Amino acid sequence: MAVLYGADAVYLAGESFGMRSFAGNFSPEELPQAVRFAHSRGVRVHAAVNAMPRNEEAERLPAWLERLDDAGVDALIVADLGAFTLAERYAPRCERHISTQVSVANYACAAAWYGLGAKRVILARELSLEEIREIRARVPADLELEAFVHGAMCVSYSGRCLLSNYMTGRDSNRGACAQPCRYQYCLVEEKRPGEYFPVFEDEQGTYIMNSRDMCMIDHIPDLMEAGLDSLKIEGRAKSAYYAAIVTGAYRHAIDAAREGRPLDPVWREEVERVSHRHYATGFYFGPPGQYTENARYIRRWQVVALVTDCDAGGLATLSMRNKFSAGDTLELVGPDVRPFSFQAPMVENEEGVLLAEPNRPGMAVRMQLPRPVPPYSLLRVARDLSEKS
Repeated sequence: MAVLYGADAVYLAGESFGMRSFAGNFSPEELPQAVRFAHSRGVRVHAAVNAMPRNEEAERLPAWLERLDDAGVDALIVADLGAFTLAERYAPRCERHISTQVSVANYACAAAWYGLGAKRVILARELSLEEIREIRARVPADLELEAFVHGAMCVSYSGRCLLSNYMTGRDSNRGACAQPCRYQYCLVEEKRPGEYFPVFEDEQGTYIMNSRDMCMIDHIPDLMEAGLDSLKIEGRAKSAYYAAIVTGAYRHAIDAAREGRPLDPVWREEVERVSHRHYATGFYFGPPGQYTENARYIRRWQVVALVTDCDAGGLATLSMRNKFSAGDTLELVGPDVRPFSFQAPMVENEEGVLLAEPNRPGMAVRMQLPRPVPPYSLLRVARDLSEKS
């Protein structure tokens, strides 16, 4: 979905050495298929090898690097100096990119990695635009700079957190964070077991370690002017719907900025149609400060179907995801398709039986759309699921 909705490059991982161990990563057989798919559409593939390997893992790393090299991966995202060095030897065709986990926050560090052979540095998320401008001005011109522009912000410095390990035994720095910073906390006094004292700022309570999601879609010209070569969207543990919608929105924002046009508001509105926490601009314009409102996800739209095929007359085959009824107002968005609304008609199943309320996930149905759209277009309905977060 990221490829079809406009990404220039995708970052992914195999089943080893990545920082998102729960992300449904690619098997050794699937990885070359993913690379071929992306390359056939002119899109690069960057493989995350950004875990900090222990001794026994370091023994297995050369074979994995060779496999990535053989698969045709364009770049490796690394955080460990040993892995960086091994990558030069065992994956010579791959560029080496420095992960944001390294927390590169100054020009001297960026230049040092360049001197060691890095092609790109993915900067620390805690940098301001002014700091990025200075780094750009003081490092070699052919060192590429990348920065995160959309997605979750960790309460710790570039994700260096031990809270998950301490509370749940899940290692946040090895891709298994349980996100205990999102919990709502009360105080318990030692001699009053079972008595919970709320820590509150207002009647809603407080989330003392809460952070908002980053959203920089309103500031794409500023990011480009600062000298960034690549804008990175969080996506490794997100849904295909999220990857599609956010990628498409930023694709249109970047294209508009390059052409000197204002962004069509419909694409700005798209980032509100995915599951997210309240948005902010991270550290780009200064420290974001403490946020004390409710930390629940905002989920106001639900995908109901995926278009798998559509003829020139707009007759589409859909793969169901969630139920809807004839007469519901649906919204459709697709690869380079501006969102539009229409009233759902009756659909028919594979036996030609008319259905007023298709409701079985995965079932194939046919629907007449107002106009033809490409495969992998998405149908959604306004349905507030926020309280179920």
